[in-house]
Order: sequence, then C-alpha cells, then structure tokens
Amino acid sequence: MTKTKILIVDDDQDLRRGLNIRLRANGYDTAFAQDAIAAISEARKVHPDLIILDIGLPGGDGFVVMDRLKDIASLACIPVIVLSARDPEGNKQRAMEAGADAYFQKPADNEQLLTAIRKALGIDPAVE
Repeated sequence: MTKTKILIVDDDQDLRRGLNIRLRANGYDTAFAQDAIAAISEARKVHPDLIILDIGLPGGDGFVVMDRLKDIASLACIPVIVLSARDPEGNKQRAMEAGADAYFQKPADNEQLLTAIRKALGIDPAVE
C-alpha cells in the first residue's frame, strides 16, 4: 500500500521542515516546493494526494498556483489547504472561492490542520 503524498509549498524552510516532521509522524509522505513555478512542476511530477499551499510565494502567489492547477486536468481535483501568514481578511474568502478546501493562518494548530487534511482526503477520523 502506498502512503498518501502531501506536497508542501512554502518558501519558509523551517516551516517546511516542521510540517514534514508532523506529517511523516502521522503516516504521510511529503514532497516540497519553495516557489510557484516549482509547485506546478513538482505537482506534475509526484501527483500528490493533497497540497498545503502558502499564498506569499516567489514566482507568483498561491492564487496563481491554484488557478494553474485547475487548468491541468490531471491536477485539477487535488485538494488544497492554504496555510498563510497573510491577513485572512479577504484572503480566506478569495482562497475558498479559488477552490481551497481549508484556510489556516500561520502558525496553524497541528490538530486542526491534521483534521482538515483527513477531511480533505475523505478519511473518516473514526476509522483511524
């Protein structure tokens, strides 16, 4: 059985490292991208089951990434959870309208984030 793959897209190396540790401890495989261009490239390469996406990225923001993902048939259905330090006023609504499954302000509560991941992946928490 293959593990669920999560692509972490964030330009903050410490955040990527921390998420990697938490996600792997919960049984997920991870892949990484640090900018908008690499996000699309890595998504095409690894076909993740879910993407955790920052809004403030070099090479185009997270909204651009979500728009491009929706334009690629093989990636259009991948759930996206936005994790951003940007002011949620307006950005949260815009992210949800762009197709995000959830929006979290940095730093996110680990349990709430893991719950949102399970929900976006269609995993029943009662089964775990």
